[in-house]
Amino acid sequence: MKQGKRVGIVGAGNVGATIAYSLAMLGSCHEIILRDNKIDVARGKALDMSQAASAVRSHTVVKVAESMEELVNCDVVVVTAGSPRLPGMSRDDLLMINANITKEVIVGIAKYSPDAIIIMVSNPLDAMTYVALKESGFDRSRVIGMAGILDSSRMAAFIQEKLGYGGGQIRASVMGGHGDDMVPLPRYSTVAGVPLTDVLSDSEIAEIVDRTRHGGAEIVGHLKTGSAYYAPAKSTAIMVEAILKDTKQIHPCAVYLEGEYGFSGVVSGVPVMLGANGAEKIIEITLNAAEQEMFKSSCASVEALIQTLNKNNFFEGK
Repeated sequence: MKQGKRVGIVGAGNVGATIAYSLAMLGSCHEIILRDNKIDVARGKALDMSQAASAVRSHTVVKVAESMEELVNCDVVVVTAGSPRLPGMSRDDLLMINANITKEVIVGIAKYSPDAIIIMVSNPLDAMTYVALKESGFDRSRVIGMAGILDSSRMAAFIQEKLGYGGGQIRASVMGGHGDDMVPLPRYSTVAGVPLTDVLSDSEIAEIVDRTRHGGAEIVGHLKTGSAYYAPAKSTAIMVEAILKDTKQIHPCAVYLEGEYGFSGVVSGVPVMLGANGAEKIIEITLNAAEQEMFKSSCASVEALIQTLNKNNFFEGK
């Protein structure tokens, strides 16, 4: 019998391990199971994290699954497995490599944790969420991509840097795909409830929007040999917590659209209510003409990736 909540994490690299560490420190689940092809590395990290959990008196135990068969009865499974984006590599370059990795992983999750909610973190995020949905056969509420919280947190950090004040009181809002076509929404962004347009000029906001769009690439440029992981991991942990604790909090997440915002058959980032059943409700906010155009462009980018997968007969037999 399973005791308490169980979270599976596929991929124990920087992002996966940091998600596990963050959740272990919070003590929000009874058990975290790491799955990685480098089993000894995963085992070492699991031991280290379990000991860290003991240090803060958390009851969470971190274990290792030597194969997908051991990733059983999870409430939530986070997928970070995939090739990282290296300098000069676009998210699109990753498409076929990571689609095949995702397919293999998702088939295992659907078999061994058929009631789990899947959170996708692998890039290109929106396309991988689409692959996970199609390969799992799960309801769309149970396959969610992590991007909006990350992009919003990047925008909030840039707003704080520009203002020089307001830390902890900034609410930034970003919709759309996770990439250069994301849709930052200054109209829905505030500092202690004050509209962003009241504290920053149009040119300052435009600069923040542009920097947010390229926030991941900026970090890749500094790191040289990898990509961001602290903010992506914390953003994912926030989603896991909302699901495990059934908080009904609203966060921007990537989900499959069925007519919302005028789009169907595509995955994009929109505000959703997260609870025990996953993305329990999609919130439709009012977009002005310019925002609608940006969202349309963002969806078109994801549709192009889906078409590439179809051209390569990726979903044959589905």
